[in-house]
Amino acid sequence: MILTDYKGLTVEELSEARRKFRDAKMDYSVVKNTLARIASDETPITSARDYFQGPVGIAFGYDDPVLAVKSVLAYSKANEKFKIKCGIIEGSLVEENELKKIAVLPSKDMLLSMLAGAFSAPASKLAAGLNATIAKFGYALEALRSKKTE
Repeated sequence: MILTDYKGLTVEELSEARRKFRDAKMDYSVVKNTLARIASDETPITSARDYFQGPVGIAFGYDDPVLAVKSVLAYSKANEKFKIKCGIIEGSLVEENELKKIAVLPSKDMLLSMLAGAFSAPASKLAAGLNATIAKFGYALEALRSKKTE
């Protein structure tokens, strides 16, 4: 979830933002600050209560938090009226400069595939090493057989 300031955006620009966020499997909603503060009570969002001031929009990412951050930052760069206030990722309040650091991370799927590769690498190396030893033994036997037949 990323809180934004949309002050100065036209309805057309907000619709464009919603369309781009929808493509990234996100929703974008403009919220009433009073209702947002009340709804945030006793939830992980409570830490963001101070940011519910002025015009506030919330971008909700459902699948990959890194993809959500990248999408919001990309739109923020494209439209300077669209400002990022903060984010809440996995229940923790994240400032804008930290969001920029998160945006350079690989996606969740990429990180999982890297982890799977790291787990399978030792087994692959062991199998390759055993195969090389057996192959060398086979070559040695073949060389010995050819030498005896001469």
